Amino acid sequence: MKKSTLLISRISFMIVLVVGVVCSTTAKNFAEKPIEGRWDLTVNVGDHQVPSWLEVRHSGIETLVGFFVAEGGSARPISRVNFNNGKVSFRIPPQWEKSDNDMVLEGTLSNDQLTGTIVSSLGKTYTFKGVRAPSLTRTKAPVWGTPITLFDGKSTAGWHPSGTTNQWVGENGVLRSPRSGSNLITDQKFDDFKLHIEFRYPKESNSGVYLRGRYEVQVEDSKGQDATSTYFGGLYGFLTPSEMVAKDAGEWQTFDITLVGRLVTIEANGKKIICDQPIPGITGGALDSNEGEPGPIMLQGDHGPIEYRNIVITPAK
Repeated sequence: MKKSTLLISRISFMIVLVVGVVCSTTAKNFAEKPIEGRWDLTVNVGDHQVPSWLEVRHSGIETLVGFFVAEGGSARPISRVNFNNGKVSFRIPPQWEKSDNDMVLEGTLSNDQLTGTIVSSLGKTYTFKGVRAPSLTRTKAPVWGTPITLFDGKSTAGWHPSGTTNQWVGENGVLRSPRSGSNLITDQKFDDFKLHIEFRYPKESNSGVYLRGRYEVQVEDSKGQDATSTYFGGLYGFLTPSEMVAKDAGEWQTFDITLVGRLVTIEANGKKIICDQPIPGITGGALDSNEGEPGPIMLQGDHGPIEYRNIVITPAK
C-alpha cells in the first residue's frame, strides 16, 4: 500500500472514531436528562386544584426547552429549562395577567415524580405535583359501539354545569347558552370515540368542544382568517388546521371528530382539516390532567352566546 493511501486510511479511521465518540457523548448527554418528556401537573390554588401541563425536550446537546400550559390560555414556549442534580426551573412571561413579572416554576424530580412551587406573575405562590403523561398508544384499531344521542332536543338532561348556576337551555332541538356563564359537561365519560356535533354562533362569539374534558377544539367566528391552532377548528394551542373552513356567523356548522388515544382527526363542514395527529397534552381550561382516564364532553359557555344541536357520540367498545 502506498504511503499516501495509508495516510488517507488512517485519517479516515480517526474521523470515524471522533464522530463515533461525539455521537456517543451526545446520546449519553440526552439520556442523562430524565426531566425530558411530558408531564401532567396538578396545582394547588388554595381551596381547590387546577390542571397544568409541561413538556421538556432538548435543543442541541446541552440546552433544554419546552412548552407549558397553565389553568387557562394556550401552550406557551419555554426558551430555556434549567435542570441540574434533580432540580428543575424555568420562567416565562405572563399571558393574560397585567403584570411585568414572569411566572416562575421551581421543582424537584424524584422517583420519576415532580413536586415544587409556581410563583404566578401576580406574585402568588402555589404548590404542584406532576407525573409522566401516558403515551395512550393503541395497539389495535377501535371497534365502534352503538351511537349515543347526548342531547334529547328539549332539556339539559344528561348534562351538568361547571359552576353553581346554569344558563344553558335545551328547547326546540337546540342546546343554547344565551350569554356567558358556566360550561356544560356530560354526566357520562368516554375513552375513544367518534363525535358528531353541530353549532351556531353570533358574530365575534367564541366557544369550544372539549374532548374527554381535556382537549379543546376551537369554535370561533374566524371566517377570512388564516388557519391557526387558536382559531376555528384548531386543537387549541397545539394543532393547526390545514385550511380555514369556517362559515359566516349565524350559519349552522359541523364537526366530525375521531379521538383514539392521542390521535385526533377533525372534519369541519365536510372537509378534513386535521388528520390523525397526536395531541401533545391538555389545553387551557381542561377539567383535569388525568390523561389516562376517560372523560366527558364539555361545551364552553363562558366566552359568549353559542348554540349546539345533533350531538351524537359513538364510543369504542
